Amino acid sequence: MKNITKKYTIKAPISSVWRALTDPSVIQEWSGVPAIMTTQLVKFSLWGGDIHGINTEVAENELLKQDWYSEDWAQPSKVTFTLEVKKNNTVLTLLHEGFPEAEAKDLEHGWEEFYLKPIKQLLEEQYSN
Repeated sequence: MKNITKKYTIKAPISSVWRALTDPSVIQEWSGVPAIMTTQLVKFSLWGGDIHGINTEVAENELLKQDWYSEDWAQPSKVTFTLEVKKNNTVLTLLHEGFPEAEAKDLEHGWEEFYLKPIKQLLEEQYSN
């Protein structure tokens, strides 16, 4: 099994970064597709169900832990988003662990191009004015 760790500094309030991770309307803004997401410990679905899982731990504006499922995996992988404020910015740290090593390259690309960069771009455009 393989792990991915990413850290992004986003020039936006922590509450806005939190909403980008948990509010379906904001997720749709940066992803371009409808999402089923909540801050409750329940199932979620992104990208038309291509990504789905369960929120396993939620601490508003601080921590979001999720189990991510794939039809090809024997067990779910674990995704952890951690947020912290540093010098009027929000630092978003991602840890994705427990997925098959053969999928590492595609997952790493997906996190960059389809998840974290779009969140950063959307929020920094909103707060640059």
